[in-house]
Formats: sequence, structure tokens, C-alpha cells
Amino acid sequence: ETAMYRFKQLLAGKISLRNYSGQVGEVMAYVSAINKLNTFGLPVRKPRV
Repeated sequence: ETAMYRFKQLLAGKISLRNYSGQVGEVMAYVSAINKLNTFGLPVRKPRV
């Protein structure tokens, strides 16, 4: 949880590109990185036999 807080503080609200398509790409990369970090914290389920 501390790592997620730090990551969000580093990138939140800091869109650096000026054109719209660049901003969309930047936000999509940010969301993708957040989603990857979230998967690390999820428990691994084993399928029932």
C-alpha cells in the first residue's frame, strides 16, 4: 500500500504533454502501470479440481 501511495504521488496530476493525443497516451500508460501494480497484490487462486 505504501508503494501505491508513493507511485500515485509521483505521477498524479502531472500530465506533461500538451496535445490531446499525447495526453491520452500518457494517461493510458499511467493506468496500465497502476493495473500491473495492482495485480502483484492480488492472491493467486488455484482452480478447483
